[in-house]
Amino acid sequence: MKETIRRLPDAEQEVMQALWACNVPATRADIEEILFQTHPMAMTTLLTLLTRLQEKGFITIEKNGRRSYYTPCISQDEYLASQSKSFFQKLCGGNVSVFANALCDSGLTKEEIAELRDLLDRGEL
Repeated sequence: MKETIRRLPDAEQEVMQALWACNVPATRADIEEILFQTHPMAMTTLLTLLTRLQEKGFITIEKNGRRSYYTPCISQDEYLASQSKSFFQKLCGGNVSVFANALCDSGLTKEEIAELRDLLDRGEL
């Protein structure tokens, strides 16, 4: 993996989650429609957050007449992998046992832990 991708503030992360769920390039209305279900926000707030995401290099904005189209520059998988690595290093000190114990103590069900074990056994993690 390349360099670590910096962690986004919650509101910006919610906008990225919505954009990743859209067919891209997405319009503001596309993003708003997804956000409305979980994190409704004012149009001006959304536009501010989209501008910040562009300034940070997370998205591109292409204007076509009066309409803007938004495309992620970073995939959801890239972001999750980077944040997982950062979490592992910062909070667990890179220690797999500490990380595994934290996962088990996190409230995961026996079924979820079994699913993780199965993914590890199949070499998919």
